[in-house]
Amino acid sequence: MILKTKLLQHQQTAVEKLMSSRVGGLFMEMGTGKSRTIIELAARRLEKISNIVWFCPVSLKQTVRHEIQKHTDAQDNDICVFDDKTNQKNLPQALWYVIGIESMSSSTRIILTTVQLINKQSFVIVDESSYIKNHCSNRTRFITQISAEARYRYILTGTPLANGIVDIFAQMNFLSPKILGYRSFYSFAANHLEYSEKYPDLVVRVLNTEYLAAKINPYVYQVKKSECLDLPKKTYTTYYFNMTMYQMYMYGRAKDDILLSIDVDAWDSYTIFQLFSALQQIVCGFSNKYNDTFEDKRIDTMMEAIGRIPSDEKIIIWCKYRYDIERITTELNEPCSVFYGDKSEKERHQEIENWRKKNRILVATPASGGHGLTLNEAAYVIFYNNSFKYAERLQAEDRCHRIGQERNVLYIDIVCSNSIDERIMEAIWNKESIANSFKREVDAVKDNEKKIKDWIKKL
Repeated sequence: MILKTKLLQHQQTAVEKLMSSRVGGLFMEMGTGKSRTIIELAARRLEKISNIVWFCPVSLKQTVRHEIQKHTDAQDNDICVFDDKTNQKNLPQALWYVIGIESMSSSTRIILTTVQLINKQSFVIVDESSYIKNHCSNRTRFITQISAEARYRYILTGTPLANGIVDIFAQMNFLSPKILGYRSFYSFAANHLEYSEKYPDLVVRVLNTEYLAAKINPYVYQVKKSECLDLPKKTYTTYYFNMTMYQMYMYGRAKDDILLSIDVDAWDSYTIFQLFSALQQIVCGFSNKYNDTFEDKRIDTMMEAIGRIPSDEKIIIWCKYRYDIERITTELNEPCSVFYGDKSEKERHQEIENWRKKNRILVATPASGGHGLTLNEAAYVIFYNNSFKYAERLQAEDRCHRIGQERNVLYIDIVCSNSIDERIMEAIWNKESIANSFKREVDAVKDNEKKIKDWIKKL
């Protein structure tokens, strides 16, 4: 294997630390070059391994292929990307095998082929290892069990603890049960997690975190972008619009319906999510709750923002709902690329290539396009609306703010005044998920029906 690119200093430090162990985690923030670092670790052990098996989200399989060929002399026949035709009988001889993580819970064909592939000399990578944070999921169980035989095992993620310390068990267990010293999640939970008596799945307190940090530290390398890269600045601006009269009516109606049906004892995260979704959809011009659509000013505001961007600049538009995609692509008076969950893996790859080569605008959902992609061609990003998850917002931002970006990136938010939009933005600026932020507010008043009603009226 011939490497075509050089390591940056922080990548060199990571390699030097993890070379001392056959398992390890690269907890490197988005855009700091996790792929180049793990390729180096594999290259230095090439004489001791038979193949390199790279698990990643399905949407990133072609991105992983691109990264391998960007940093090494690998040819097409050196890399086998699993697809809908890959099986035990036609598995080619290759050095690199790229497998979609989600397929490990939904495809017996892929699982059986992977069992045949991984052996003692395999070098196994789980990219975006937050995808295996749930110790109960089939994909976590299958990937962990099948990979246990491999001599070398590594995980890559920029968000190892997206939901708190509870996420760390399955990821460390994939590397080795010996790291934490627990053979089951229940033993881990008994020593480190305290649950709510009223809400059994809600962790209210974490115990002995110093012990966990000490156990994990020898096996992980962690770095933030601000610590290792001198990237151009992120800049932000917001375009505001007001609701139409009909939107205001529907917005008030949604709140009234919740107020009329409120049951303090049943008030939980799901109820909050339903309310937020209903309100956000209304300020986006549609409502699943009421099976209705209506004119609004969000799309006009977005078009005004696009009109102020130089005509030769690439643009990324992030939006949350399928309705948004249909509306945006209809309104845009030019060809654009579209990247979202309903498209096949092959179609998504082609859409990205079309955007890079000929289309000016890429329209995508953070849930499908917010992980792993490098989109440095754009320095203008529009958030047509926002996810309730701060991690998704951060992932989407950093698709074009990573190694290789040489220009300041401008992020434009389209926000409906005096609405749920402003509460979502407030949570984003505080670097937290809106669901977590609002749940904390609700928990403070949920035993008082009048206070809950007052809180809803202010949304």
